[in-house]
Amino acid sequence: MRLPRALWLTLRMLPLLLVLAGGCATTEDRDPRDPLEPLNRAVFRFNEVVDDAVAKPVATAYRDLLHEQIRGRIRNFFSNLGDLWIGVNDVLQGKFYDAFEDGMRFIFNSTFGIFGLHDVASDMGIEKRDEDFGQTLGRWGVGDGPYIVLPILSSSTLRDTVGFGVDFVGDPVGEFRPIALRNSAYALRLVNRRADLLDASRILEQAALDKYVFQRDAYLQRRRSQIYDGNAPREPRQRDEEEAPAKEPAKEPAKEPAKSQ
Repeated sequence: MRLPRALWLTLRMLPLLLVLAGGCATTEDRDPRDPLEPLNRAVFRFNEVVDDAVAKPVATAYRDLLHEQIRGRIRNFFSNLGDLWIGVNDVLQGKFYDAFEDGMRFIFNSTFGIFGLHDVASDMGIEKRDEDFGQTLGRWGVGDGPYIVLPILSSSTLRDTVGFGVDFVGDPVGEFRPIALRNSAYALRLVNRRADLLDASRILEQAALDKYVFQRDAYLQRRRSQIYDGNAPREPRQRDEEEAPAKEPAKEPAKEPAKSQ
């Protein structure tokens, strides 16, 4: 499968981003996880312009035109296809029982759920999971690397960007034919996801003083939680802060007793 030109160019830019990282991290108070902050903020602003001009209006019209039940069926359809790749990543992470359940989800939803339009597996008590190759690399011990804001795709890290490339190749939607159907499926899934996030983005705009920092911290925290299945250990710097002994207040020098006259 050939990668789209935009994704190919993004992956080819990664070495340049790493070279720039050394020159960008000169401010002492900059978050060490984000050495590319100036460049990332520029891409973040570009993404906001594209979102305001294209993605958000299209998603709003889509949500207004289609009833929630129809959008829910579309969401279930793509979610069901995603269970196949989730199961593969469960196997790669050694979670064989989870992979078995993901396979059962796909079978039940594809048959009794009519090609995944209905999520009968969840009604049967089979848990829905969310695994990708970036999480798999994290389980193997691969570090995050620098935080990166990708054009259009938004928040990522060096590890997750590599993982995204593998996820794209393993995406069942990529096997749709003819090509026009495949591209339409990609577009429909993206618009449906953006429509689901309209309310969340509105809250973010109202609540966050610095949307860039809020989105970065939320993304990194969420990814760490996903890699450890919600039981992430304390980060080294957090552990050091908690274990550091409290500083004792400085003692005042003892006053000499007043001499009797």
